[in-house]
Amino acid sequence: MVRENFTEQLDHLNSQLVEMGQLAQKAINQSILALQNQDVDQAQKVIDDDDKINHLEETINEETIWLIAKEQPLASDLRRLVSTLKITTDLERIGDLAVNIAKSVIRIGDEPLVKPLEDIPQMATITQEMVEDVLNAYASEDLVQAQKVADTDDQVDELYGQIVQELMEMMAKHPDQIAQITQLAFICRFLERVADHTTNISEGIIYLVKGKVYDLNE
Repeated sequence: MVRENFTEQLDHLNSQLVEMGQLAQKAINQSILALQNQDVDQAQKVIDDDDKINHLEETINEETIWLIAKEQPLASDLRRLVSTLKITTDLERIGDLAVNIAKSVIRIGDEPLVKPLEDIPQMATITQEMVEDVLNAYASEDLVQAQKVADTDDQVDELYGQIVQELMEMMAKHPDQIAQITQLAFICRFLERVADHTTNISEGIIYLVKGKVYDLNE
């Protein structure tokens, strides 16, 4: 009976983590849509909804720490709880980065964009797919998919370098648009950080399954 109750508590934690992941994924998707449509109202909604992600993080962390202290779990159960704490932190940061993108969208407002939104959405699409794939990898404990997600981070880094270089060159040509160009560069940086946190989650999945810590950025 004790073990059955502990398993139910682990399942409840897992369902909350999945819900948090879905909210973080939605936040990124909505912030990019707000950018593409220059929709300030949608950007504000991303900011307002961040409280849901933060609340889930606090709840999951409290319940996880309580389980570790109360049940003193061993081996695989302890790894799952430790992984939950690590993954929750990365999901919360992804939510924060979506908020940062939304704030940049608001700062840009409806002013004409200095460049067509082509490469930034391309970078965003790769990043969004990484988030979706890593959540699926977590749900299925799929090590191959987790590694694939981490490998994709190189594509994001390469695009980030290319886009920022172009934006820096545009500053010299359009000094009157420096404020907007700076916000676009920030958005690229935020997306690059989302990819980094997604890679961290991949590492958490590998730790969960194998019980070993891997740095997939190496």
